[in-house]
Amino acid sequence: MNYTIVSIALFLCVMGAGCKKEGAKITPTAITFTKEGELWILKPSGDTIQRMDIEIAASEYETQTGLMYRKSMEQEQGMLFITEKMRKQSFYMKNTLIPLDIIYIDDALRIVSIQENAKPLDETPLPSGVPAQYTLEINAGLVAAWGIVVGDQIVYDTFSE
Repeated sequence: MNYTIVSIALFLCVMGAGCKKEGAKITPTAITFTKEGELWILKPSGDTIQRMDIEIAASEYETQTGLMYRKSMEQEQGMLFITEKMRKQSFYMKNTLIPLDIIYIDDALRIVSIQENAKPLDETPLPSGVPAQYTLEINAGLVAAWGIVVGDQIVYDTFSE
């Protein structure tokens, strides 16, 4: 018998990497909204359409994860994705449990494209069609309810730590 292999297996088991404990239960942690800033959607005239609390997705992990696995989001909440430069964007709804409206925004903070009523768990690409630097995800139906159109603008403020 090779004692090295047995020792490695025992080590992995003790460390939790190679053995499953009987009756061990993994409880998933609910992902909750973390307010990291505020955002205003404005008409070109400057009139406010809506104010909302936002979470920011700026890192690669945050951008890849987005609103995945969340079961709900309040009406006046959203997630703002920020990329380093203008480029065509494309999102999809993999592992996203709530229907969303996806708003693409250029570097001048002007809305350039909208994808409404994205279906949960659908992996069909939802492209911006034109270059954008920001993407705002809000609950499905709010674009229509609030009267948001291409050409409207956003202004946002993030909280310093």
